Amino acid sequence: MSVAPALLVQNLSVEFRTRSGVVKALESVSFTVAKGETLAIVGESGSGKSVTAYAVMGILDPAGHVTGGTAMLGGLDLLSASNAAMSEVRGREIAMIFQNPRAALNPIRSVGRQIADVLIRHGNVPRKEAPERAVEMLRAVGIPDPSRRAKAYPFEMSGGMCQRVMIAIAIAAKPSMLIADEPTTGLDVTTQAVIMDLISELSSGTGMATIFITHDLALAAQRADRIAVMHAGHVIECAATRELFERPRHPYTAELIAATPDRAANLDELASIPGALPDLRRTDLPPCRYSERCPRKMTECDQPLPRSPAVAAHMVACWNPLR
Repeated sequence: MSVAPALLVQNLSVEFRTRSGVVKALESVSFTVAKGETLAIVGESGSGKSVTAYAVMGILDPAGHVTGGTAMLGGLDLLSASNAAMSEVRGREIAMIFQNPRAALNPIRSVGRQIADVLIRHGNVPRKEAPERAVEMLRAVGIPDPSRRAKAYPFEMSGGMCQRVMIAIAIAAKPSMLIADEPTTGLDVTTQAVIMDLISELSSGTGMATIFITHDLALAAQRADRIAVMHAGHVIECAATRELFERPRHPYTAELIAATPDRAANLDELASIPGALPDLRRTDLPPCRYSERCPRKMTECDQPLPRSPAVAAHMVACWNPLR
């Protein structure tokens, strides 16, 4: 008997209505995340990774609109839930780590109070106990001298410390689903490793499902159980990490893997993917948004994309995949 996924996203579509036209940011995005699993969502900048997370969290920019699909967290569809329902679920059942922690934290509120606010609102912690529990959360994420740091403001802390505070806020109410959007952006290599180790420990220790959004394919290979590859608002391939690297089936995935810097011995050997992402405001976007830069394009590529179920072991949206 199969176990229900922690999160099931099916056919998620999002548009942004701007002065220069309608941007078709996401089209029929589907994926699942199992309990205790880490799914990495990778792709070029502008491929729709963060928009996917914001849509699931219900925090899209006012210009953004979900035009279709479902995102089931347990028995709740996050895409059609009311604002009141989302305010209860967000922080309690699903939480997010933003890529710019200094901008996400309240600059005029101590970090301890910000954690305590979440504990009171979503963790069923009495107000008088919340400050002490906030200190415990800071200690849990590896912040030294947590009692003193709890009284500090974000501008008094380093980027790595602010990211740890963001993690403490995100996990304060022990959510079943965590979304980490580029959680290591702007951090030095040592701090990056510490932050990723911390997220992994929390996931394995509590059974929390994790979505890890990154443009760093090498980092995804080290940290994820499965990888979903996005291109221009489409999920074009999704498979177990090892299988994806050993047997990529979509031409874009193969190009992306070949372009990772660690595969090059010197600068002259660095590979690049020809072309660029299409303008998503176009009214004549092809069914496959990679087709105009794909070396394997054929006549069938002008037909609607073949789509495997979101729960498929190895999903590929391509008429002429690699064998």
